[in-house]
Amino acid sequence: MRTYLISYDLAQPHRNQHVLAQMIMGLGDKWARPLANTWYVASERDEVELEGDLKDLLGDDDGLIIQAVKREAALTNTSLRWFRQRRAGLDISPDSNIIAFPAPPAPEPIEPELPFAEAC
Repeated sequence: MRTYLISYDLAQPHRNQHVLAQMIMGLGDKWARPLANTWYVASERDEVELEGDLKDLLGDDDGLIIQAVKREAALTNTSLRWFRQRRAGLDISPDSNIIAFPAPPAPEPIEPELPFAEAC
């Protein structure tokens, strides 16, 4: 599995930014977003395959960089927190720095909620 740096510059950010972010989050097994338009994605796929999934969301004036990187990085005024798409059967150890996204639904309360009292 490789870690890729993905960064983009959109000429019209309001047009496809949300869709592009959703697509990037689904490119690999886990992702991190240390800056607004900068992502790390861990994937079994190569750069060309990742670019193929994203290029249709980019306009002629938009820029995209996808580069394989090492895990070491210098981060100033930001942090690197990894997230993982929620998948069936995903078991993450409690001491892991990976957070499943979106979070699973809250468990049902053990005791049923009591009804409100009626006014006399």
